[in-house]
Amino acid sequence: MPNTKAGVAATGTGVRSRPRAALPALCVTQITSWGIVYYAFPVLNPAITADTGWSPGATTAAFSAALLVSALTGIYVGRVLDHRGPRTVMTAGSVLGVLSLLTVAAAPNLVVFAAGWLLAGAAMAATFYQPAFAALTRWWAPDHIRALTIVTLAGGLASTLFAPLTALLAEHLSWRATYTVLATILAIVTVPAHALALKAPWPPAPKGPVHAARGSESVVRSRAFWMLAATFTLSGFAMYAVVMGLVPLLLERGYTTTQAAWVLGLGGAGQTLGRTLYATLARRTGATTRTTTLVGLGGLTTAALAVTAGPYALLVALAVVAGTVRGNLTLLQATAVTDRWGTTHYGRLSGLLAAPAHTAAALAPFAGAALAAPLGGYPALFTLLAALSAVAAVTSLGSRPPRPPA
Repeated sequence: MPNTKAGVAATGTGVRSRPRAALPALCVTQITSWGIVYYAFPVLNPAITADTGWSPGATTAAFSAALLVSALTGIYVGRVLDHRGPRTVMTAGSVLGVLSLLTVAAAPNLVVFAAGWLLAGAAMAATFYQPAFAALTRWWAPDHIRALTIVTLAGGLASTLFAPLTALLAEHLSWRATYTVLATILAIVTVPAHALALKAPWPPAPKGPVHAARGSESVVRSRAFWMLAATFTLSGFAMYAVVMGLVPLLLERGYTTTQAAWVLGLGGAGQTLGRTLYATLARRTGATTRTTTLVGLGGLTTAALAVTAGPYALLVALAVVAGTVRGNLTLLQATAVTDRWGTTHYGRLSGLLAAPAHTAAALAPFAGAALAAPLGGYPALFTLLAALSAVAAVTSLGSRPPRPPA
């Protein structure tokens, strides 16, 4: 049996230090924040461009710029989280999210519209998974995988709940009024939840198993850290390009839009399934083996989609398997720092690790669409993305930190 007291002492946390309301509150705020700040845009963008005359490319570029800002701001947010905890960061991020959506809703021109999305990018960095992961990792360690799994399962419901709600509002209101209603919901749900549920004392940073004496700089300069960053960047680019390219791939092969949408949606169901399996996988595999296996499986499912034209049931099955792998990859990234370097500098290290991956994810939809034509279609694009995943699996082999001296 493991020594529970020793494990708690090693991490600097204990059950009594955990704010009981934090986990359910973060589940609710992740659903709401992702649903409103992220998933409402693709639903409303056709109405935005039809009403304003702005091109879809310009409005989508503004949204992608928000994702880039989120990636870069996340580095600073992670450093603040390490020292001060999540309450101030996530509460301020919720307020900023409300202001950003109100700016978008009232934008008289494309410049103000883009400025609103740049503010939204900063709000994403302060309210989405990264700060929630940092909070749960510090408060719930050594049982943090269970808490992370719960909050990501909840976050997976964001599109399920808010995409239909946004569409329903848009049927009766203008896109501007819809965003105003959504901003009001965001304010009512997330601001008090973050302010009231995250006010427990922030536990002192525990000593990490590696490089703790020299701080986080030695980790950032290490070969293992850069190889892990390269792995997540290549894998993240491939994963998001596959998600955005799945519908065009199936349309190219003669399937209807409805059939393609079902394949995409069932892939999302597989993602939820994958997250329920991660804790078992983590208990039975080491960090490097787990990383290589999951990234490699992601490449194999992409290659299978590239060469499989049918039957339709087989494509559905492949999409579900690919979604299962994606669900595990989300939790893999959430636990990568803790598995290798402990929780001491989790916020800063995870922010630095996530920045290039999130940047790649923001660029993937445009890059994938741009590459499909010169490559000769989406099957060839998926073959290239599978090759990128294979390279990522190879780089992951170098992500094992050296053993500390005895």
